[in-house]
Amino acid sequence: MTAIDPAIGIALVIAGIALLAAELIHPGALLLIPGSVLLIAGFLYLFLPNYLLDSYIGPIGIVITAILAALIEIPYYRWVAPTHRPLSTTSGGLVGDEAVVITDVVPNTLKGKVRVRSEIWSARSNVPIPAGTRVRIVHGEGVSVSVEPIEPPKTA
Repeated sequence: MTAIDPAIGIALVIAGIALLAAELIHPGALLLIPGSVLLIAGFLYLFLPNYLLDSYIGPIGIVITAILAALIEIPYYRWVAPTHRPLSTTSGGLVGDEAVVITDVVPNTLKGKVRVRSEIWSARSNVPIPAGTRVRIVHGEGVSVSVEPIEPPKTA
């Protein structure tokens, strides 16, 4: 039998609780697994020290705790993680989106400009499209998009 110091078990429990609390305050910090492991290790150290220190059962319990925490952590992060569009936009990722022409689109040139969400892209089309017309992006290549009118072009 190994002599135990309850301060070590208490420190492990406090550290585990602190990590779990930090995870709740700042989700996504990947603290659920180490927090759970420290918490279980602390409880085993305090209440069943022989199983933790002098037996194979304690280490197996720690490994099982880590596996269970990982299995909980993955769906938890999917639940708390905000879903959003990619932070960087590619022209191919804009296909299907609607835009507004802000500079006339001249056929077979890149002189036209469209506003998609809050970004401005060079635009091309096979037909002239005046400014103010709503368009749909049908293709993206490099730093430009190909568009087609959604509504009839506005007449001046």
